Amino acid sequence: MQSASGPGRPLQAVIFDWAGTLVDFGSLAPTQIFVDAFHSFGIELSLQQARGPMGLSKWQHIRLLLEDPSLAAQWRQRTGHAPTQADIDAIYAHFMPMQIAKVGQYSQPIAGAAQVLAWLRGQGLKIGSCSGYPRQVLDVLLPMAAAEGIRPDHVVAGDELPAGGRPGPYMALANMLALQIDDVAGCIKVDDTVPGIEEGLRAGMWSVGVSLSGNEVGLTRAQLQALPTEEAAHRKEEAEQRLRAAGAHYVIDSVADLPQIVAHVRSRLAMGERP
Repeated sequence: MQSASGPGRPLQAVIFDWAGTLVDFGSLAPTQIFVDAFHSFGIELSLQQARGPMGLSKWQHIRLLLEDPSLAAQWRQRTGHAPTQADIDAIYAHFMPMQIAKVGQYSQPIAGAAQVLAWLRGQGLKIGSCSGYPRQVLDVLLPMAAAEGIRPDHVVAGDELPAGGRPGPYMALANMLALQIDDVAGCIKVDDTVPGIEEGLRAGMWSVGVSLSGNEVGLTRAQLQALPTEEAAHRKEEAEQRLRAAGAHYVIDSVADLPQIVAHVRSRLAMGERP
């Protein structure tokens, strides 16, 4: 690891998102459960709609979905009134046990994730993580991921900070405090969603977007490989554009491509650059 002496400061930590970044290629666990939960209330929600607010805490995600005019209209038709906070609470209460029961089905690590975490530790870097998942869901996911070599030094859940979650900087900064990092510019935030990129930027960190494995493409590896080459390239390009438009300093296909970004950020820090 680079010395803190000289014109620049060292890279100290990498903070990861979970679904679509470290595990669950395509980020299917959250989206499919949203579809199933809304369907249980008689509301037709598409996977594409479910992906819209991805990266937020799950309660806030449901709130934003119910603000969608088409979904709000369905709710009024079913209930006779506009969606209320009590309705959000009811869907969330139904969503939670479904998510807890199903998250294990989507817990497989993304190819290269465990190897990259080991490489980062070998580089002397600390590893943080945060998620839109509530703690109850992470309590199920974390042991499964650990058995596959995915063991961050710290984990922050989307429901455990009074200040809230994304797109605010709070979960990223909570990692920084827990890991005893003394400069936000010495951190890289890696995420597959627009709110996750904004989180890193607001925290003053280098933000790296993940395109192919994450929410912005939103396909399993098998579905992606089954696409015609041109369509797959088009979806990747669109995902990259959305992440760059959100302010990502870099965009990679998957976490497996991160080492080259680490080297690049270290060079920029050594020259005195900041995010």
